[in-house]
Amino acid sequence: MTELAYEPSGYNASITVVRNPWNLEFIPGGSSSGSAAAAASGTVVVGIGSDTGGSIRIPAHCCGLTGWKPTWGVVSAVGAMPLAPFLDCIGLLARSAADLAPAALLLADGCSPGHEIKRAVIIDDALNNAEEPVRRACHAGIERLRSCGVLIDRVEALRAIDAIDAIDAHSLTIMQGEAARTHRLLIEAGGLNPVLSKRLKKGFSIDDRTLNESRNGRVRLAESFKSDVLRGADIAVLPVMPIRTPRYSEVDPTSAAFSGRLLYALSSYCRFVNMLGFPALALPVGFDDRGMPVGLQIIARPGTDFNLITLARLFQEGTDWHGRVPHAVRDLVDEELPV
Repeated sequence: MTELAYEPSGYNASITVVRNPWNLEFIPGGSSSGSAAAAASGTVVVGIGSDTGGSIRIPAHCCGLTGWKPTWGVVSAVGAMPLAPFLDCIGLLARSAADLAPAALLLADGCSPGHEIKRAVIIDDALNNAEEPVRRACHAGIERLRSCGVLIDRVEALRAIDAIDAIDAHSLTIMQGEAARTHRLLIEAGGLNPVLSKRLKKGFSIDDRTLNESRNGRVRLAESFKSDVLRGADIAVLPVMPIRTPRYSEVDPTSAAFSGRLLYALSSYCRFVNMLGFPALALPVGFDDRGMPVGLQIIARPGTDFNLITLARLFQEGTDWHGRVPHAVRDLVDEELPV
């Protein structure tokens, strides 16, 4: 995984990096990189991951997996290394929702199914702002949702008042402020990678009052999202990432090809969900023009995690995107499977 679970690409300056089974030159996503690569390659059926700002959903997108970020607090984080406890979630990665479901029942035994998911809103401006190969794959996923009997509506929510960009500002405040406080001793000891240490230290510039104001905004922002974005729908739908999976060279700070913009974009459609505390699922919906997987993100109302997983199982009964075999392990698979 990435150092201190605080890097969205999978890059780790301290150890050998995890490779993406679809193409070894491309990132697996982070921070739950090892769990994603293991599940995608068939080494394990289900992998456990953490998600503070997309660290399950981003690897799911990059590695062609189904990734579940639960409702905040539904799965205990006791025993896991904290990063930003107000945002931290423990969830799962698997090739399919059918593989993921039994493990989810074990982790979230206090969460019971409610009503069936029937209505969705597509966050249109988020979809339209994504790169064309991502949009194309997500459109295919949306059409599959429609064929599952889900009524589709559309809304714009990136820059509306109290919508995604405004929520994201609070999530970044909390992530940076809590991460610095959580790992103060490690920062002061001086043993961390200098780039990571510099990122963490930014959180000390956030005072306690500002941090608490952002935390206290969760309930208001969640209610606004329900009324202004969901508008009576059960789920909201947008890409996991607005960009295609980058190459490692593009996220390595020591590389001439490094792009801070790309690194920031990896989690730009994920962080706000952690601020709200809502559950989200990433589903594979096809491939980009470089043969790398693309994920669709489905956000549901709090506590409806199993309704979300049930919908994903129905969705995948009519697709084979989740069943494709990654190129790097194709020669290890004996039987005939889709590629």
